[in-house]
Amino acid sequence: MPEKIDAWGNEAVTDYEHVFKEFGLKKFPEALAKKLEHRFFERGIIIAHRDFEKIFECIEKKKPFINMTGIASSGHLHLGHKADIDFFRFFKERGAKNLFAFTDLDAYCSREKIQTLQEAKKFAVENIADALALGLGEEDIYVQSKRPAIYYSLAFEISKKITAATNKAIYGEIDLGKISANLLQYSDILHGQLPEFFGKMPSITGIGLDQDPHARSVRDVVKRLPYNMEMPSFIYFKHQSGLTETGKMSSRNPDTAIFLNDSAKEVERKIQKAFTGGRNTLEEHRKLGGVLEADKVYELLLFHYPNSKELQRIAEDFRSGKLLSREMKQIAIEFFSGFLKEHQRKAKEFLPKAQKIVFG
Repeated sequence: MPEKIDAWGNEAVTDYEHVFKEFGLKKFPEALAKKLEHRFFERGIIIAHRDFEKIFECIEKKKPFINMTGIASSGHLHLGHKADIDFFRFFKERGAKNLFAFTDLDAYCSREKIQTLQEAKKFAVENIADALALGLGEEDIYVQSKRPAIYYSLAFEISKKITAATNKAIYGEIDLGKISANLLQYSDILHGQLPEFFGKMPSITGIGLDQDPHARSVRDVVKRLPYNMEMPSFIYFKHQSGLTETGKMSSRNPDTAIFLNDSAKEVERKIQKAFTGGRNTLEEHRKLGGVLEADKVYELLLFHYPNSKELQRIAEDFRSGKLLSREMKQIAIEFFSGFLKEHQRKAKEFLPKAQKIVFG
């Protein structure tokens, strides 16, 4: 039975072919990936797109384009969120006009655990400090609740262009909070093209495959708006799995994810417990080699380990049986513990600046 794409669920999409066929996504061209110097392209993490050709042309010809993405401020950030920020930086470094949203209103409307808007704002402060520590600038960032009135006007205009039947066809039955959050997301993606901001130009948003319902809906609604806007482009990540055997990395289940505020002790505990692609016995592992595709620790390294040549050696050694699961886990523990220690030092220094952005 074909997988259902749930934009708010915890399950990872695994049947990529079905999604490509049913929803009209294009596989990301290998020839194009080779021209883009980033580990996400080099390592096959970017798998699909909608109209990326327009963005590639902008990069090649140094023409302006909008780089837009966002994170709901509904909890602590984890390594899955770090991947979003890393990829946003890729386009920032190629001359894009940048809009990174910390969506406090979205979080309050669509996440049951967020009981007050103030709670979402407090998470936004922490999240923004993390983003600044990961290389974003103050000028890249905005908070939904502090956007100018024209942003909300656009969200209301969008609401009149979507029928209940269309919404149900894309999302199924969802509550009014999620519908409100959707309208804000569409405004996030489109408002940069208003004359009050950057004006008409191509835009790119990087998302996981599970977020494609939002992409389809906003691409449908832009044709009905009384503005001369470019059709927004999207690029799709492979899911970054959780540390357990199934499911994606999720804030709702802390043991599936390594969070940016985790201690070295927590990092070690989680990685030691992670699902492995190692064989049942040492003898079997040496003989048959590890199952690299099943190993959650290797997947963490695939997304975040900076040295591609060293990562290739790790992969080859594990697949051949030379490298054991416990040895790969130790490599990951040392790398992520060191990275997070330095990251947390930087994020702490950025907290006053983040506080000003949110409450300022």
